[in-house]
Amino acid sequence: MRRPQTGFSLLEMAVTLAIVGILLTGLVMSLSAQQDASRQAQVRRQLAEAREALYGFAMANGRLPCPAAPALASGAAGAGSEQTPTNAGCTGGTSGVLPWATLGLPETDPWGHRITYRVDPVFARTQPQTGGFGCSPATAPAQSAFALCSPGSHAVLGLGGSVSLASGLPAVLVSHGPNGAGAWSTGGTQLPAGSADESENSDGDATFRAGERRENFDDELDWVVPTILLQRMVQAGKLP
Repeated sequence: MRRPQTGFSLLEMAVTLAIVGILLTGLVMSLSAQQDASRQAQVRRQLAEAREALYGFAMANGRLPCPAAPALASGAAGAGSEQTPTNAGCTGGTSGVLPWATLGLPETDPWGHRITYRVDPVFARTQPQTGGFGCSPATAPAQSAFALCSPGSHAVLGLGGSVSLASGLPAVLVSHGPNGAGAWSTGGTQLPAGSADESENSDGDATFRAGERRENFDDELDWVVPTILLQRMVQAGKLP
């Protein structure tokens, strides 16, 4: 008498392996989505901390910091330090990367890219000044580079550029997201630009774009709010 055969047939093994593969794929995708959501939450906290550090710097120094030179590699002399301010603005221009060493912050976002930082020259110049506030204050401030009436020059538009989200901003911060399009690396090189909306955040001008993440846009933005900055400056005794 033959004993009944035990074990899996080739067909049964194939079906089992297919099911296991599907389960593993779902697990990997779930973990990847969780990691992405975690990093997105992390970068938002990081940008908020950077914004608060900018307020604190202004309260202590009477101005916002100049950007750090983006093309310096990590460890090079001056990397992460603000470029020297002048009575007209910043020696290296007003567009670069967040001066992480000056502010005591991490160098990169969760994806290993430096954070873009652009500041209005009126808000970053040396002080005190007798003019050039961008307005005509009743009393020129003696401990601040800017006055209560000084207008910021930056604007943030919605995706596509048709809707204004914020204007008159003293400074803007950008994390270039997972794809890093337009971001500066720790080696001091700029990654290629991305979509039209992402390119607006890496071209060095005063106009930026923000919106919900989608296939061709994954940047995260934050900015210095004029009313909050001025309120903090008054509290610190730097204004009016």
